[in-house]
Amino acid sequence: MSKYITKQRKILAEYLSNHTDESISASQIANALSDKISKSAVYRNLADMEEEGKLRRVANSSCREAVYQYLDDEHCKNCLHLSCKKCGKTYHMQTAVANSLINSVAENENFSIDKGETVLYGVCCDCQLSKVAEEK
Repeated sequence: MSKYITKQRKILAEYLSNHTDESISASQIANALSDKISKSAVYRNLADMEEEGKLRRVANSSCREAVYQYLDDEHCKNCLHLSCKKCGKTYHMQTAVANSLINSVAENENFSIDKGETVLYGVCCDCQLSKVAEEK
């Protein structure tokens, strides 16, 4: 059941909807919205939104703090996501590629992947290119 939508929650939801391609920590969100929302309201609303299925909370391998991805968009709920371990950017996997992967796993492993709950980690093209440039 959704909670009452406060002004602070609307501001938070708007911020998150403008950053759907990122995985953002609670402290990053609180800092970005510090002039509009109290830190405790950010944390409280993030917990509520996660419970409602509007956010995905993911452990961040590069630090102890979890990061959040906004999912209250139908497109996001039905996509496999690719998350860069270097820059933190999150991408939607192309539908045809995702379906091929899901079908292959289902056929070969007898295992059903939940698209809305799956994040694949690696390094994005931009970060790969910057590493190559640094090595030159």
